[in-house]
Amino acid sequence: MSKIGRKPIALQDVKVELKGTELKYTGKNSAGTHIIPEELSAEIKDGQLFISAQKNTRDIRQLWGLHRSLIANKIYGAHTLFEKQVKIVGLGYKAVAKGAKIELSLGMSHKIEFDLPKEVTVDINKTGQLLTLRSFNKELVGKIGGLLCLLKPTEPYKGTGVRLTTDIVRRKAGKAKASA
Repeated sequence: MSKIGRKPIALQDVKVELKGTELKYTGKNSAGTHIIPEELSAEIKDGQLFISAQKNTRDIRQLWGLHRSLIANKIYGAHTLFEKQVKIVGLGYKAVAKGAKIELSLGMSHKIEFDLPKEVTVDINKTGQLLTLRSFNKELVGKIGGLLCLLKPTEPYKGTGVRLTTDIVRRKAGKAKASA
């Protein structure tokens, strides 16, 4: 049995309809469909969604856990938005929201314009150094957060750059004085 696959999915305020291998969900933030593989089946009991497998082979257990997680993330995102925080560290480094774009000043000779997908919203604090990304799509929030971090990777000596608030920065020691 798959440890992840056998866990029930709480539906909260999300409406879920099952039609064969197609699962349709509708919530306050999003709506969509998920195609369940033929090896798996789904049923709703007591306000929870249960995914089960017909056979117990390694490949089917892997599919079972994967699709259970994908469905759980879609249902959770339809009810509550996923959130990631990106921190900009450095003197003069900041971000400004301009419509569907973010304009970043990262110590380069030019400002960087970063286009946001329409599914992602961003809140920037008044210092311009803490960005909060929100979306119903967990994968998209993580991808955008990662792309922002790639614009100016964290420097190991001073710790300046763009990083997720969950990241740990290992600082390196600078030059040591030579003893005479």
